[in-house]
Amino acid sequence: MWKKVLWSDETKIELFGHNAKRYAWRRNNTAHHSENTIPTVKYGGGSIMLWGCFSSAGTGKLVKVDGKMDGAKYRAILEENLLESAKDLRLGRRFTFQQDNDPKHKARATMEWFKKKNIHVLEWPSQSPDLNPIENLELKVRVAKRQPTNHRDLERICKEEWAKIPLVCVLNLWLTTTNVSPLCLQTKALPLSIECVWQEGSNTYFPH
Repeated sequence: MWKKVLWSDETKIELFGHNAKRYAWRRNNTAHHSENTIPTVKYGGGSIMLWGCFSSAGTGKLVKVDGKMDGAKYRAILEENLLESAKDLRLGRRFTFQQDNDPKHKARATMEWFKKKNIHVLEWPSQSPDLNPIENLELKVRVAKRQPTNHRDLERICKEEWAKIPLVCVLNLWLTTTNVSPLCLQTKALPLSIECVWQEGSNTYFPH
């Protein structure tokens, strides 16, 4: 069953949220030279909201949410990205879609959209924990390392880093998620977090 699940999540990425502290080698009295400074924006520089999905086969679409997310906008995102992601990940027609219990996800119009498209939605109990799949794939950390300087860069880098997440990281998150999901459904226990570490001098990510 779990290999046929398309997991989804929404997350906010801060433009400078992870860039608060940096270290650099410099000569005395050069702290304010341009090469030793980074651009900042008052009050943090804002953020963007993203919707993304993944399965055991890898990452699917990651899209920026323009404006406030409501039921109509959520259905538009699903219309444009859900079935295409399922096709790209070779899930076949009889896949299951996972979403949390946000009101716009459970709205009558949204559930009718799933029914019209013949998409089975994974039953998710009320007050269940948020699995935070995008958080656990460390997208924010990967993006922060590239130091985007504006919203356009931020969106582009987010999509590039999402597409580059190694399959081993997705598989380990998928295994952790599927191992705890039945338990979550019964006891509301929180899942483990997956962290993938780049081993210097190699081409492999190692989960730990």
